[in-house]
Amino acid sequence: MAQRKVIIIGPAHPLRGGLASFNERLARAFMHNSDDVTICTFTLQYPEFLFPGTTQYSSEPAPADLKILPMINSINPLNWLRVGNRLKSMQADLIVVRYWLPFMGPSLGTLLRQVKKNKHTRVVCIADNVIPHESRPGDTAFTRYFVKPVDAFVTMSNKVLSDLRQFTQKPAQLVSHPLYDNFGNAVPMAEARAHLQLPDNKRILLFFGFIRKYKGLDWLLEAMHLLKLHAEQHPDFEMPTLVIAGEYYEDSKPYEALLDNLRLRDNVILHTQFITDSEVKYFLCAADVVIQPYKNATQSGVTPLAYHFETPMIVTRVGGLPDMVPDEKTGLIAEPNPASIADTIIRFYNLPRENFVQGLREEKKKYSWQSLIDAIDQVK
Repeated sequence: MAQRKVIIIGPAHPLRGGLASFNERLARAFMHNSDDVTICTFTLQYPEFLFPGTTQYSSEPAPADLKILPMINSINPLNWLRVGNRLKSMQADLIVVRYWLPFMGPSLGTLLRQVKKNKHTRVVCIADNVIPHESRPGDTAFTRYFVKPVDAFVTMSNKVLSDLRQFTQKPAQLVSHPLYDNFGNAVPMAEARAHLQLPDNKRILLFFGFIRKYKGLDWLLEAMHLLKLHAEQHPDFEMPTLVIAGEYYEDSKPYEALLDNLRLRDNVILHTQFITDSEVKYFLCAADVVIQPYKNATQSGVTPLAYHFETPMIVTRVGGLPDMVPDEKTGLIAEPNPASIADTIIRFYNLPRENFVQGLREEKKKYSWQSLIDAIDQVK
């Protein structure tokens, strides 16, 4: 017998990406507790002209174990009222709504106002970003509109919690981002490299995820250039190869120009298409270390991936990134500039990788999905 009726509002299949994967995994965590779970997702998430990638939709089969209802049109106010009334009548005990972009504020804020008229449903928001990485007109007004019908919030970084306090003093709780354990089990490094046709006997760095300005790929390419100069001056230093795995969410030309101007074509392997769920494990398991050279950040979904596959990390000291990467235990922390990133990569290869792997195995025990559910239930 189900304990309660739970609705998750946010991206899910047939939409693709990290938010969809997260919501589907969260649904299973609630279901593990015998809750009756429905994911309410979008019929239209973004108008095509606002979407920076190639497609918003997954090419993989729908999860057979989940109840997913595509309902929300992000740009149709009549739809917001209709969906809100439908959700109101469903009398859920709990709605968990994702908030990651102010663009979603009007649609989600309107339908939640309808839901709250049933005087029964408790609404908890998992806030991924409150102040976006790239600002747009209307951001502040849209977020202020969204937060009013929400009862409480959960954030996964201190940065987001601090940003949230600019908009509301409602109850909020900080919890660590759970592990992405829904991309399969780790495979041996040699198998992963063979699958991706990467050299088995070379040093491999990985930049993983959508390519956007704030993620600092340009800094990483400049760091690679510095490593190349270092290798020329120190013949005993083995120059690593950088694998870039992720779709461009902005103009690729500046990065292509850097590759040419810094003469890095022989040192970088591009997989600049969307990485499907079934391929994720190969990239994470093929790498010596994952590099997150972000210029600013809240939290990162790449970090829980690296924990799951026990791949060490190098992150910059921005936002919530260092909070999840204890220095010299699960990875290394660089200052946010190309020179420090290059120096930190050199330092990584002077330390035993196995020490980081052991640290990851120990540290990742903290990051459970049940902890997130407990935070959602406890924040009041």
